Amino acid sequence: MADGRLTEGGRRAVLLADRQAAHWKHESVLPAHLLWALLAEESQAAELLEIAGVTRLAIEQGDIWNGNGPCRDSTVRLNSESVADEVNEETEDDDALAALTRDVAAVFETVNPVTSSQERAAVERVLFHARRNARSEGRDVEASSLHLLAAVIAEDTHIAAFLFGFGVTQESFKPGPDDDGDSVRPMNVSFEIDQHSESPGERAVVHRILDASANRAREGLRVVEDFVRFSLDDAHLSRLLKSARHQLSSVVQSLDQDSLITSRSTRADVGTRITTSAEMVRESPLAVVKASLKRVQEATRTLEEYSKVLAIPHATPDQSSVVQQLEQLRYELYSIEKAILTTIGSQRRFDSRSVYLLLSVDQCSLDAEHVLREAIAGGVRIVQIREKSMPDRQLLEYARRVRKITRESGTLMIMNDRPDLAMLCEADGVHVGQDELRLHDVRRIAGPDCLIGVSTHSIEQARDAVLDGASYIGVGPVFPSGTKTFDVFTGLDLVREVATEIQLPWFPIGGIDESNVNELVDTGALRVAISGAVCRSDNPRAVAERLVHAVAGSRQS
Repeated sequence: MADGRLTEGGRRAVLLADRQAAHWKHESVLPAHLLWALLAEESQAAELLEIAGVTRLAIEQGDIWNGNGPCRDSTVRLNSESVADEVNEETEDDDALAALTRDVAAVFETVNPVTSSQERAAVERVLFHARRNARSEGRDVEASSLHLLAAVIAEDTHIAAFLFGFGVTQESFKPGPDDDGDSVRPMNVSFEIDQHSESPGERAVVHRILDASANRAREGLRVVEDFVRFSLDDAHLSRLLKSARHQLSSVVQSLDQDSLITSRSTRADVGTRITTSAEMVRESPLAVVKASLKRVQEATRTLEEYSKVLAIPHATPDQSSVVQQLEQLRYELYSIEKAILTTIGSQRRFDSRSVYLLLSVDQCSLDAEHVLREAIAGGVRIVQIREKSMPDRQLLEYARRVRKITRESGTLMIMNDRPDLAMLCEADGVHVGQDELRLHDVRRIAGPDCLIGVSTHSIEQARDAVLDGASYIGVGPVFPSGTKTFDVFTGLDLVREVATEIQLPWFPIGGIDESNVNELVDTGALRVAISGAVCRSDNPRAVAERLVHAVAGSRQS
């Protein structure tokens, strides 16, 4: 921007102040409107105010409005990009203050052209003061949100008194002198904690917080672990939760246990007497799990932040690593939460979809679309289009025809390897192998609602797929197949391992037909993926029916 202008954030705040004044039907724009707008904008000024505990509600209820408080019915909602477009025109002018005055006047007149001269002058004084502070720091420095906030405090005594109650004063900014000299310090926010001057009482408070948070995190983890263990029956996720609980205990043990216990004061804890109606009711076990997961994450964040107070510069390496361990644990819990909720959601999504057809034109003895219709009639409720050599345009046209057939019957349609074509034909999902796109990249292309399946060839790959957020996994190849050539077959051993550990929907794949499907059922498979058994059959409906019946028997036994 040219010299003499506000920063883009500062100008957005000015525009938002004026629009909010018009929305509240105020005749004039006040410095209080600008203070409100500074907190509403993402800026350094907003960050400083939030740290101090200043909220928009407090501003709206404060005695800073010259007797004309704001309406509480609604608030202007602005699109930040559109506001930026309005305020981002460049102005070329040698006189910086004149350019600023003209810019601000133009902004005001676009929305609220009629203001009292006295109160408009008050806002212009704020802007003049902000620009003067900015220029004192350097010739090309633009007036920022922090300059505006400092100027509001300097020009409005009511706001200064209001913010003083939150500990915010002009000294919070370390501004330079009021003259236009060059030998000044830059404006900085000076909210720092002097850890060396911490009193014994403050340390007791920190230990009390750490003790309560550690207990809350352990309790929450146990609640979630019990659900995953006894309801979800998932050994993999249960093991991860147990490991997280032990890791948390190990980290907490590295703290001063005597200080944690002696600082505990449950009977004096005001929080034990504060409850809400929502805390007393949970609509389902899943609701309990979701609430407990959030409680654990909040508690670990509290542990992480307050542990930093103890990790003073002369702390031992063990003390300093506590913060890092807690941070890493919190990240791991985010992945576990995703895996738990994805497993539950996928189980519901794949309910009654026990036979998964991999449809390949080259493998079909009959017309592929006829085979698909017959397979669906036989009970197939999920199909994957698997075409490795078909040209893209032809493949997309074919996929759209298959999408029409599957949509009519409520059958899920998955596209092999191609998230781009999956989106164009409105498929339900994408399936990728270990050498194709990573799940994370597929999700970026296909979006949050897309089902993503991953082929796995070992128990480690299966575990990773669960934590990565796969909607389901393929397990194999189990048997030699006429559809695809493999050098190594996992056999039934991997099927047994996955059946023992993982409750995310999974499908054994590779050479499965009527002759061996019962072997898979006996190892614990609840679903199977098939291809040639149906595609090469002269009676695909009958084959599909028998396979569906065979797998359904395992669910009933």
